[in-house]
Amino acid sequence: MNKILFFAHLRDTVGEESIMMDAKGKTIADLKQMVLEKYQTVSLENVMTAIDEEFASDEDIIHEGNEIAFIPPVSGG
Repeated sequence: MNKILFFAHLRDTVGEESIMMDAKGKTIADLKQMVLEKYQTVSLENVMTAIDEEFASDEDIIHEGNEIAFIPPVSGG
């Protein structure tokens, strides 16, 4: 199983800080699709993704026990 973390407005939209999903062997792109199917109101179009606190691309493969974070763009002043 993999822990999926949501930050900022994604956390509000999902209603959870984190969820558990089985994403072993899948790519980040596959996981995004799985999340979109489960939470249809979430937009992951411009989010940064990290695997175990290291930024990852959509092609990166997820392994058993990896922690994946979805981090939306931040603005501020």
